[in-house]
Amino acid sequence: MPSISNKGKSMPQSPIRKLVPFAEDAKKRGIKVFHLNIGQPDIKTPQVALEAVKNNTLEVVAYSRSEGSEEYRTKIAKYYAKNEIAVNANDIIVTTGGSEALLFTFGSIMDTGDEVIIPEPFYANYNGFSIASGINVVPVISKIEDNFALPPIEEFEKLITPKTKAILICNPGNPTGYLYSKEEIKKLAQIVKKHDLFFIADEVYREFAYDGSEHYSVMQEEGLEEYAIMIDSVSKRYSMCGARIGCIVSKNKAVIDTALKFAQARLSPPTYAQIASEAALETPQSYFDDVINEYVSRRNTLIEELQKIEGVKVAKPKGAFYCIVELPVNNADDFAQWLLEDFNLNGETIMVAPAAGFYSTKGLGLNQVRIAYVLKKEDLIASVNIIREALKQYNA
Repeated sequence: MPSISNKGKSMPQSPIRKLVPFAEDAKKRGIKVFHLNIGQPDIKTPQVALEAVKNNTLEVVAYSRSEGSEEYRTKIAKYYAKNEIAVNANDIIVTTGGSEALLFTFGSIMDTGDEVIIPEPFYANYNGFSIASGINVVPVISKIEDNFALPPIEEFEKLITPKTKAILICNPGNPTGYLYSKEEIKKLAQIVKKHDLFFIADEVYREFAYDGSEHYSVMQEEGLEEYAIMIDSVSKRYSMCGARIGCIVSKNKAVIDTALKFAQARLSPPTYAQIASEAALETPQSYFDDVINEYVSRRNTLIEELQKIEGVKVAKPKGAFYCIVELPVNNADDFAQWLLEDFNLNGETIMVAPAAGFYSTKGLGLNQVRIAYVLKKEDLIASVNIIREALKQYNA
């Protein structure tokens, strides 16, 4: 019998999606499931984006340019200019989601066996992208006790080897919601220049910065022109996860030229999704103001309710719409599955993402879950009440 590749065997299951069959079974039994497991916003997509597709008069859905249409890339550059990021259309390659942007980036700057340093916990698919690219993740551990702030810079330096090619951060972070400060970005900027590394910043949650904090982009830091690579996406910003449009942004011409070859190999990003994404750039600031106010309110409600449960520890997010919650259980995977298979409170239960899948260090995150606060406040309160009652029964 033909055998599966070692790479395929090593690909991790998504901690976000692997419990889906259990959730579907629960629904078939008539149980209502609150989905706290996935960052799918319930915020409406801007109407201007939907109308652009509805009212389009294309007669042929043709290939676009491999790097994305010039009109769209020019408008993205103008959007960045409003955020104090000075780039032009030639510094941008449009991709099929931020996922493809990361895959193209890894392929452009790293060879088989090379290493990328990432503060953990981190977006689970970084593990998968690394395995698919034949490279190794080297984690530097951030802690819930420190609210998942940047680990001491000395911890990064200890891990740098001749195989190290890049440092990757998600800012604000998925799954932690941590927002890196300007000072933290500057510390990382110094280390990448000192050791001649690339600095990859996944900034897909840029708009979601709370409590008066401002997002500081890797592209705003002077002197990083040859080092900085920004990953971006329309998915969360405009609640357009299904559009699958992202981009790579860098002033390093060799990086962009190389990534373009990967883009050419897959031909082009989707045409209609680019039309929607281009139109979404006209979204007024009031949309973001309302969305941020809603998420801050949801975050505060969730944190306040979780803090009422004895034995539960939660980090307070400064951005994005996730938080890591430490539970008084030994195995969050088992607890999450049990919630769907064996527990309900008045016909309702919840689905969470076990956090071990957001670490690459074995044994970490076993008693943690990631919660996405993408539900309305009443549902979040109901969900925390389910957690409270479930813990009593599970631990009994």
